[in-house]
Amino acid sequence: MVSFETFLLTNNPVQRKNSGTMGYDVPEGVDIRGRYDPEFSKILTRDALQFVADLQREFRNHIKYAMECRREAKMRYNNGGFPGFDPATKYIREGEWVCAPVPAAVADRRVEITGPVERKMVINALNSGAKVFMADFEDALSPSWENLMRGHVNLRDAVNRTITFHDQARNKVYKLNDQTAKLFVRPRGWHLPEAHIFIDGEPATGCLVDFGLYFFHSYANFRKAQGQGFGPFFYLPKMEHSREARIWNNVFDRAEKWAGIEKGSIRATVLIETLPAVFQMNEILYELRDHSVGLNCGRWDYIFSYVKTFQGHPDRLLPDRVQVGMGQHFMRSYSDLLIHTCHKRGVHAMGGMAAQIPIRDDPAANEAALELVRKDKLREVKAGHDGTWAAHPGLIPACMEVFTNNMTNAPNQIHSMKRHDASVLIEEDLLQSPRGVRTMEGLRLNTRVGIQYLAAWLTGAGSVPLYNLMEDAATAEISRVQNWQWLKYGVELDGDGLGVKVNLDLFGRVVEEEMARIEREVGKEKFKKGMYKEACKLFTRQCTAPILDDFLTLDAYNNIVMYHPIESSRL
Repeated sequence: MVSFETFLLTNNPVQRKNSGTMGYDVPEGVDIRGRYDPEFSKILTRDALQFVADLQREFRNHIKYAMECRREAKMRYNNGGFPGFDPATKYIREGEWVCAPVPAAVADRRVEITGPVERKMVINALNSGAKVFMADFEDALSPSWENLMRGHVNLRDAVNRTITFHDQARNKVYKLNDQTAKLFVRPRGWHLPEAHIFIDGEPATGCLVDFGLYFFHSYANFRKAQGQGFGPFFYLPKMEHSREARIWNNVFDRAEKWAGIEKGSIRATVLIETLPAVFQMNEILYELRDHSVGLNCGRWDYIFSYVKTFQGHPDRLLPDRVQVGMGQHFMRSYSDLLIHTCHKRGVHAMGGMAAQIPIRDDPAANEAALELVRKDKLREVKAGHDGTWAAHPGLIPACMEVFTNNMTNAPNQIHSMKRHDASVLIEEDLLQSPRGVRTMEGLRLNTRVGIQYLAAWLTGAGSVPLYNLMEDAATAEISRVQNWQWLKYGVELDGDGLGVKVNLDLFGRVVEEEMARIEREVGKEKFKKGMYKEACKLFTRQCTAPILDDFLTLDAYNNIVMYHPIESSRL
């Protein structure tokens, strides 16, 4: 994993531009290297930056220690070890404790919509009819300075109910309905830096910037307008161990004390989207028990994490990614244990993402896609999930209907679906190798999706429609690590009768052919203007690297960092 101190020294130097003489008013030790904008300066106030800097100074050593523990665990797995339940915390798993009661404001979470913090998206998602909108600073956002700062402006305006958007092409004005979804915010993971803000000479921690700026500007109005005395509400990504949840709990305690609000006001749902975290679900909830409103099955990142965790295990090869669904034993076991754990502790067990998007020019194909969504959501609600995710507003009615028809008018299933049968699941159930075959089309699809997603990400889009699915960083990560795994171990493509083995020559031909296909599909003009060649270079390098990088986006981040030296900031 690239450290905060060294990530800026990698292959691609950040871009630098002059921005004139205007500057932000910053407290001591804070250096803003992003472009000055008068609207951004209303977010990056001296007091808001002081709040973020205080969080950074208090918790940075805890974060560095947690990242070092991740590296040590990775070494164990690469040397043949396996993640598993920690004997030292058996007393937590077997104890009779529960989390704080779920606030009434978020008791009903049957359908949640997710998306980036783009202005029009924020309005449409809050108006979508979903119970919750998760506004995303993480996998659905390309974290350029412009995207991040405009995202904070948008969320401030949404909480204040002043947000509007004029679509000039359609001559349409968007504004909030009277009734809107509850707003949750997902900051970035612990591992990601914010290179446009330096604190005491090093990049700030991305998630503390995301959390700190949003909380500072929005906590008071959110609690009045949306939270019914609670909030703000958050989703927490990419955790691998309960020590990381403990840091978040302490951040929440610190923010509540600073704001003078009751302990337990801030509430968060943790995404269980790494393989090590599935063995820490009780411990994560225990650390956050005053602030928790559940766990979520982040299933796409979970598949990515399975490959990453077992990168040194040649007997853990994934089949084509389209075959790694919830029917696989290790995936079903993960979902069942999450439901049992959450309901035992009195909080929500949220289901996974429906990534389909409407196919407007093919009604038959659209109905077939909707039927797949209905079947997936029926499986979730019957298993005991309290709600689910959708990537597009067009899916919300179908998802809502399935959950409503199967939940007997209750807002959730916390007390009615305990899933005691899942208490017998053991480590082997959660680690079982997925079954299936590997095909040339699987290799091609991984390559095509990975390159196109990365090309969009480099130009500012983090949520990208590809082949009737809404792709984010998680699916691009699956594409990358599966290609890397197949190349490393020279797997045989055994599912289509070809019998060829994956090697550098074959992969090189596939990349060349898929780039030609991408150019045909998007058109020569878009291909020429886009960053497909740069994305291809990055993606190919990642897939063929001798050592697997932990995150695609951390390597690619240097390509979107843009410094604007200024003359008048007070540093």
